[in-house]
Amino acid sequence: MEPVFGNRIDLASLREAAEQLRAEIGKVVVGQSEMIELILAAMLADGHVLIEGVPGVAKTLTAKLTAAGISAQYARIQFTPDLMPSDVIGTQIFNSKTADFEFRQGPIFANIVLIDEINRAPAKTQSALFEAMEERQVTVDGTTYMLEPPFMVLATQNPIEQEGTYRLPEAQLDRFLFKISVEYPSLAEETQILVQANARKGNTPLSEIKPVLSKEALVQFRQKAAEIHIEQPLIQYIAQITSQTRQHPALYLGASPRASLAILNASKAIAALRGRDFVTPDDIRFVVTPVLRHRLALTPEREMDGTTIGGVIKQILDGIEVPR
Repeated sequence: MEPVFGNRIDLASLREAAEQLRAEIGKVVVGQSEMIELILAAMLADGHVLIEGVPGVAKTLTAKLTAAGISAQYARIQFTPDLMPSDVIGTQIFNSKTADFEFRQGPIFANIVLIDEINRAPAKTQSALFEAMEERQVTVDGTTYMLEPPFMVLATQNPIEQEGTYRLPEAQLDRFLFKISVEYPSLAEETQILVQANARKGNTPLSEIKPVLSKEALVQFRQKAAEIHIEQPLIQYIAQITSQTRQHPALYLGASPRASLAILNASKAIAALRGRDFVTPDDIRFVVTPVLRHRLALTPEREMDGTTIGGVIKQILDGIEVPR
């Protein structure tokens, strides 16, 4: 039973903005409520999101609609095997008028960056994202350029097709707050998708979306989410979960302290979205799987016998007493 008392942090404007953004995305995307909630939570937690699913389940569309609902600079990068790091972060261009080199910014210098099919670029291009995603800056020829807040990467990948793809480095995966697995819609949802598409009469989905959130407001909402209260036993609960991943016999790679911080920040964001200024165990359990599923690796033996990362995470959660 959750304690009942007045909120110490005014979350009314945050919840209203989140509901407006949900409503805008919902004009086009049917269902996928968990994916949308996790994307909104990542925004509040100042994190990046990796969206994985088969082609045609609205991964890219949802990312584009989310960006369209925010009055901020948006850029899309289509990752391909021949993409170079300079195509992402920018390059030095010789200016014949000044007889000097000047830096021309790449598409990473936006507030919301959609990276489509992120696993199609090789490691040297993936490495161009490391500094930007973690430190919100880019260094070129010894000069550091800061990225304007808010900065968020929404990346998509297809888990089925392996030809022409590259496995993302562990260091790259660890920089994503969430990995969201997108499933097929239900029969009722697919019927609604067809009804909406038929009613659209050829108009593009993006034409239906209007910005409802400014980037300045988003920065303020992030500060409010960071101030959400969490009790000491729940902090210990988070630490126990990540510690167990390092000791579980089915895993040869456990979660790092960055994962613990990700669970902490994400659970605060979820609490804020749900109108509470305090974290509950349910908030933590809701975010644990999307935070951990891309950070853990099974031993070869467990992979062979059909064990899944999701199953191991459930075992860990079931084996730890939930704080009351």
